Amino acid sequence: MTYQRANLTSALVTKRTDWNDSLFSITLHSPSTQFQAGQFTKLGLFDENGKIIKRAYSIITHPEQHQATGELEFLIISDPRGQLSPLLHSLQVGEQVLVGTEGTGTMTLEEIPVDSRDLWMISSGTGIGPFICLLNDKKIGLRFNHLVLVHAVRHRKDLTYTNIIQSLEKQYPGKLIYIPVISRETHPNALSGRVPQLLDSGELERTAGISLDREKSFVYLCGNPQMVKDTSNSLKNIGLEKHLRRKPGQFASENYW
Repeated sequence: MTYQRANLTSALVTKRTDWNDSLFSITLHSPSTQFQAGQFTKLGLFDENGKIIKRAYSIITHPEQHQATGELEFLIISDPRGQLSPLLHSLQVGEQVLVGTEGTGTMTLEEIPVDSRDLWMISSGTGIGPFICLLNDKKIGLRFNHLVLVHAVRHRKDLTYTNIIQSLEKQYPGKLIYIPVISRETHPNALSGRVPQLLDSGELERTAGISLDREKSFVYLCGNPQMVKDTSNSLKNIGLEKHLRRKPGQFASENYW
């Protein structure tokens, strides 16, 4: 069933993965949803009064995979203060959920300036989702010399899609650089702290082995609004400018939180 006024359609939950007590992924069968890699769409459910509660979530599935299977995957954190995420967290395979009929957003490969050669994808929490989608785009490996994926979380248990990332590292040997950042624990294979401070100190660039260069670097930011704000300021401090269609720059973020 399609709800035209809300641009939503009914979809079946075909799979769920619980990463920890509050972090989970759900896969939906929704062959009619149209989108580009890196975009987001709405998920929704009816509340007890029959009103649709909807929120935006990034699509993890690449459009080619979606075309072949009709499935869409979403990474979600259940916030007990939220209206929708606890309801989504209670969904089981075989139940119905509302999903957008089309994708929205400008965090796509097409929006990146054509002269960019190093793509940095800096995420926190569930913000890694659209970058998994982008990295599954065959064009990305042909276009860029380096692909830096930064995933900032509080605890090691919050790191997601590590098996997929390992496969992508094999797909892009010497090109994809994965840097997990953990703020509340120490781990030998991850940086400790917060992304803005790691940028300010130069440690993030040293770990990546490449520099953030105005002439060839482009940065996408996705995640917690405070991380995006603070990281944007750090990028400005090293000479990068926000990217606008009317005035090309070196970094951009998606605003749907």
